Amino acid sequence: MSKLPAISAKSIQNFNFALKFQPQAFASLTLIAWGQTLYYHKSAHSPPTLLPSLTHHSKWRAWTATLATIALAASFGLMELILILTLRGPYTRGVQWPMMLMAISASVIQVVGLIPPYFELAKRNGRVIGIDFWFLTIDYAGAFFSLMAVVAQQWFDALGASLYIACMVLETGIFASQAIWLWRVRYVRKEAKRKGLGYDEYVKKYANRGERVERVVDVEAGTGETEDDAGREKVDLDIPEKKTGDAKAVTPTEQAADAGPGTPQPPPKAVTTP
Repeated sequence: MSKLPAISAKSIQNFNFALKFQPQAFASLTLIAWGQTLYYHKSAHSPPTLLPSLTHHSKWRAWTATLATIALAASFGLMELILILTLRGPYTRGVQWPMMLMAISASVIQVVGLIPPYFELAKRNGRVIGIDFWFLTIDYAGAFFSLMAVVAQQWFDALGASLYIACMVLETGIFASQAIWLWRVRYVRKEAKRKGLGYDEYVKKYANRGERVERVVDVEAGTGETEDDAGREKVDLDIPEKKTGDAKAVTPTEQAADAGPGTPQPPPKAVTTP
């Protein structure tokens, strides 16, 4: 949605070809991805499968999902045409506020779209789940090079650049959150790799057992208590539990030896002879 006002503003202001083509291409690819989610969406009543992402369980058929995607793309194109034809006249007469409104709307819509992932990060203590980092890297690169294209123009548009700056700042936060999470659980991941398990399998297998685990609680659920308040992050598993029946009786002599020479000892019991 943020690309619709951005495309309109850039077309009216006659930005260079790269800046006008980038939002068009991005919006087209996003619509294709949206159509795929309609077709491959797995409903709550779908049977389990080993490859849910490649199996069709949605109520949408291929032709209905394709038709819905084309209809939405046509509606976006029509709205873009209406905005361009409506706002071109005031812009040529020197009225600037419509372009400012389009640029601000694009930035606000994009920021609103990138805020929800931060709520998911908060639920999982910073771990990023459900976001492909290849896509995030490509999107970040697109925002960066678009910003460089704005800088390289004959005139610099601050409102147009704000769209790319906001995108880069929020996506940088997602990268940083995952990097911090990886650092915090580095010992857990190392131990999981040593046992030939993934992180989630390792936590699920060992978090609810009797072993002492330092900072190996379920970080995603945000539950559990750590045993090391000094900040050390170690994995201390495979500690055999002591059994009650294995306790060995300690004689008074051994107790005196363990107590040390400076500890007062009780008087010996009187020995009576018949």
